[in-house]
Amino acid sequence: MELLAPSRWKRIDFISDIHLDEGDPATFSGWKNYLQSTTADALFILGDLFEVWVGDDVLGAGSAFQTECVSVLRQAAQRLDLHIMCGNRDFLMGAALMQACQATALADPSVLTFAGHRILLTHGDALCTADTDYQAFRQTVRSASWQADFLSKPLAERQAIARSIRSQSESRKQTGAPYADVDPVAASALLAEADASVMLHGHTHQPGDHALADGRRRLVLSDWCLGTEPPRADRLQLCAAGVLTFLRMNIASTSHSMPP
Repeated sequence: MELLAPSRWKRIDFISDIHLDEGDPATFSGWKNYLQSTTADALFILGDLFEVWVGDDVLGAGSAFQTECVSVLRQAAQRLDLHIMCGNRDFLMGAALMQACQATALADPSVLTFAGHRILLTHGDALCTADTDYQAFRQTVRSASWQADFLSKPLAERQAIARSIRSQSESRKQTGAPYADVDPVAASALLAEADASVMLHGHTHQPGDHALADGRRRLVLSDWCLGTEPPRADRLQLCAAGVLTFLRMNIASTSHSMPP
């Protein structure tokens, strides 16, 4: 997917891995406050907006939390252009949710052209090639046949399956096993194929700025968790001011700039 930023965009925000969940009110509150206060002209959410999303029909199931999340997004979309990418937790977000939020679905990967630069946007999970078990799982659940079968199940059954998968994931975290990182060779190859100079992604929960081959860069967003100490709520802002400038900011603490 190719996107050309309109000339009216002067500042673009990028966030990822918010993992919105009813059981984490601190993160929801911080995210809501951020969306109500950001002065960006556009916002790109690069996956895992929700901790889990089992299908758009959850919106009609009387869930107060999901309804409030949609309301926050819809209000933000009145002030800025909103683009949302699926992640590994919420890959079943569909057209009904995008319409309810007044958001544009963002393909993974996508290339954004802004201020004369081509920037590759991805969630990042497809590039963690060393995690072969996850890649096999990803290939299965991203297939049309698996998704059609899963979405045909009753909502309560899908929610139970999601809870089971989450429980397994939490158990793995307790072992201290690190998140798999993006393979730099795969990242460089994807950037070269897209003729892009910078990659932005989340997923790994390992925020940083990595130099790649041929002068390319890989910028990684953090996950969000405002109930920890210190709280995490990473935002990258891209500014057009003569040169391409990224600002990395934690909305719960001080900000610092990342040079171009």
